[in-house]
Amino acid sequence: MCLAIPAKVIELKDDRLATVDILGVTRDISLDLTPQAAVGDFVLVHAGFSIEVVDPDFAQETIDLIREFPDLAGDEIPA
Repeated sequence: MCLAIPAKVIELKDDRLATVDILGVTRDISLDLTPQAAVGDFVLVHAGFSIEVVDPDFAQETIDLIREFPDLAGDEIPA
C-alpha cells in the first residue's frame, strides 16, 4: 500500500522541482508527473514526487485526519 501526503507548493524551481510545505515542514520534490502544478496548489506527494494536483478542500480534510492520528506522522505535528 502506498501513502501520499498533501502538500502546498510554495516555490517553483528549475528542472521541474518545487519546494512544498508538508504539515509545516518544507521539502523539495519533483513535479515531473504534475508539470501543471503552480505555486499555491496542493499536490499529493509520494516518494519525493508530486503524483496529483488536488482540490484544497480535499487536501485540508486529509491534513485534518492526519492530525487526528499523530502516530501516523510522528510526535510533533504543528497545529
